[in-house]
Amino acid sequence: MKTPSTSSANMSSNPDSTASLHPKANDIEQQTQEPGQAIHLKVGFRERIKHFTFAWYLSTMSTGGLALALGETPHQFPGLYHLGLTLYLINLILFLTLCLLTLTRLILHPTHFLASFTHPSESLFISSFHLSLSVLLGGLQTYCVTHRSGLHAPWLLTTIYTLYWLYAALSLINAITTYSILVAYATIRPVAYTPALFLPGYSAMLTGTVASMVARTQSPARAGTVVLSGIAWQGFGWCISFVGIVAHVKSLLERGFPPKKLRPALFIPVGACAYTVVAIVGLAEGVPPRGSGRVGGGAGAFFRRYHEAGDVLRVVAVGVGCFLYVFAVWLCGLAVVGNLMGLVVERKKEKGEEGEGAVEFSLSWWAYVFPNVGFMLSTSVLGKELESEAILWVASAMTVLLVGLWIIAAVACVRAVWKRAIVWPGRDEDRDR
Repeated sequence: MKTPSTSSANMSSNPDSTASLHPKANDIEQQTQEPGQAIHLKVGFRERIKHFTFAWYLSTMSTGGLALALGETPHQFPGLYHLGLTLYLINLILFLTLCLLTLTRLILHPTHFLASFTHPSESLFISSFHLSLSVLLGGLQTYCVTHRSGLHAPWLLTTIYTLYWLYAALSLINAITTYSILVAYATIRPVAYTPALFLPGYSAMLTGTVASMVARTQSPARAGTVVLSGIAWQGFGWCISFVGIVAHVKSLLERGFPPKKLRPALFIPVGACAYTVVAIVGLAEGVPPRGSGRVGGGAGAFFRRYHEAGDVLRVVAVGVGCFLYVFAVWLCGLAVVGNLMGLVVERKKEKGEEGEGAVEFSLSWWAYVFPNVGFMLSTSVLGKELESEAILWVASAMTVLLVGLWIIAAVACVRAVWKRAIVWPGRDEDRDR
């Protein structure tokens, strides 16, 4: 039986790996032993926690995203609400656990931990922490307000409104600081493309998605403010993501598909288009209705002056949503082909033919879930707006597929930790430190 491994030559020559941001990273990757060869090494908890990187928050992004998908899927059935709520609570516990482990890393290895914030590779994954906050806030809205219409307390709406603005500020600061660190501390020029470059922009872009969920249940004055701010943040996030998509396609044309264990990250650009569709359609629905009375000044007064604004925005949103949706389908198709080709190579290797070898797990596997949650949600919102039962059934089928992908990623992640393939010296995003 052959030991799963990734060719060190491919890793050293392909800049799609996050390690390629550092001159020494590829050399260290080449020196790293295969997972099965290092089992005899005695590495205790203290040393393993040193390599507990911010990329672990990709798991809470995806788990929370799946909980949102279950709550928003078009065809609900008895028990699905409680199933989604259970998954949301599990994700909350998982998030708190990861925070505790991150704090432990800080206490035991303060210098190593603080260096993560200026590390051109690992610092990109700090945004996955903020994205986990966005899905927790979205889940709070979905399971405590949206699904409990008329049963929620006014203080809960105020709390969600306040948390929304806190997240909006935090996501903007994160996007600015993360890219500033990359510009200031990257040791290779030009900076090599990696799918993780999307994450800081994602954290700001998801502000628009959360706004589309929150605005519908807020008072008219608050709803108008949330809608306009959501449009602003979504536009900012989409502009950054579009630049990333250009770099993504350019990288594929110049270098081909990345190493197999990194190919799940090919789905990340799909989410940029999909979540934009979800946000603009949802924000149009959140515009304060006509005849809602005095809604105060500012954004509320703006929508009060233009009574047809909601209808106009809704028509424009659906048109723009359809415009972007097929682009998302194309990006998803590229990602599917790339991952299927990786599986074909694996099969050939098992039969003794030429190939890279078996697919090795990396935390990028969680990208099978989170971006495609947005793809499913965008399909659902367009199906509802177009009143197409066929499209809605496609969205429901996508939800089932997401559950399967999440199970695969979760099992593979636990197995990788047990087999010492991750959270191990030389095998994580901090492999060069």
